[in-house]
Amino acid sequence: MKQAAALASVLCFALLAATAPLPAPADPDQNWPQWRGPRMTGVAPQGNPPVEWSDSKNIKWKIEIPGKGSASPIVWGDRIFVLTAIPTEKKVPAAAAPEPAAPGKRGRGPRGIQPDAVQQFAVIAVNRKDGKILWQKVVREELPHEGTHPTGTWASNSAVTDGEHVYAFFGSRGLYALDMNGNLKWEKDFGDMTIRLGFGEGASPAVHGDKIVVTWDHEGDSFIVALDKRSGKEAWRVPRDEGTAWTTPLIVEANGATQVITSATRKVRSYDLATGKLLWETAGMTANAIPTPVTDGKIVYLTSGFRGNALMAVNLDAAKGNLASTEAVLWKFDRDTPYVPSPLLYDGKLYFMKTNSAIVSCFDAATGKPLYGPERIEGMTDVYASPVGASGRVYVFGRDGVGTVLAHGPEFKVLAQSKLDDGFDASPAIVGNEMYIRGRNHLYRISAD
Repeated sequence: MKQAAALASVLCFALLAATAPLPAPADPDQNWPQWRGPRMTGVAPQGNPPVEWSDSKNIKWKIEIPGKGSASPIVWGDRIFVLTAIPTEKKVPAAAAPEPAAPGKRGRGPRGIQPDAVQQFAVIAVNRKDGKILWQKVVREELPHEGTHPTGTWASNSAVTDGEHVYAFFGSRGLYALDMNGNLKWEKDFGDMTIRLGFGEGASPAVHGDKIVVTWDHEGDSFIVALDKRSGKEAWRVPRDEGTAWTTPLIVEANGATQVITSATRKVRSYDLATGKLLWETAGMTANAIPTPVTDGKIVYLTSGFRGNALMAVNLDAAKGNLASTEAVLWKFDRDTPYVPSPLLYDGKLYFMKTNSAIVSCFDAATGKPLYGPERIEGMTDVYASPVGASGRVYVFGRDGVGTVLAHGPEFKVLAQSKLDDGFDASPAIVGNEMYIRGRNHLYRISAD
């Protein structure tokens, strides 16, 4: 009976995929194709979601997502895509689970939690209109070889799409290219990562032109690799002298080249997307580098905030070779910078959180002049989700289920604060008048209609 029910479920998903309309080609600004939005700044240029919401107000729908994951939702056309890890009934005896390393050693550590069940690593497509699941594709089923942070998941990497394919990266479980109906086109296995202290994986891939780029920074042999996005064949691979980092690469066209900018602890580096050639490098961030860089196309901003504070603005037109002691580094700041959340770059203003707290600062992005902050957002506690911006507002979501809306501008002003019975680690996605936010238990569409 269980096999019959499973087969019926598979057939149902296949039927839905076959009959659901395909997303129409669209301007990236009208979508949210990657976890930091269409321009990788955190801004929805055409977005205008509600200012307030509650369980009984401006929640168009909410659905339960099977399994667990802090991967942020992405949106293209009529579909939302989320990644998740679903525990199976295949339990693992404690003696068979991966052993944590002794304190002080690199790699897995005593603070991570160990897997106790085989996981199904899945991509799920959701209909924007009504929240119905269109299809669910399990791309891999296995026991994770190592642990993850107590607040992390085995599906923390976010998907990315170019409107033709969805690229799902599960780190040590591989990279998968699926069409918009969930059909697998190719897959790539890079091996197993060894993450510092067993804190789990989380960097997402980046897509530009005909290539998809993955950074593989861990406690083993680190590298950056570019693949042909249609075939999965490697275009180039470059070794990196880096330890564990969770930052997503940023791709930008600047200074006569398409650059892949990577933030990490030892060095910040830029590579030529076409060849993998190192274009420039400079001093790195703090330990446990997590935030993803943001750029306006002229200046790139890099942040981190674990056991130290680092914020740096680099002029891309002047960036060549080793940037140490050059004018290419426009300004720096060494206080109140974020640990987990990435910054928001919005109309010449740079917003960032202090460590993982509900304390925000706003700087003039060109000069590094503080406009306000650090300002505490009352009524919120820890923040992992990265802030997003739309329609003259800044949205900040907390791990306690609170969402705060700030006025976009040089003065700190709270416009509204709302709370849902959930907790938010994933970052929001904004498309038009709709905002999609993934909690620990549900995926929500916040909209007035």
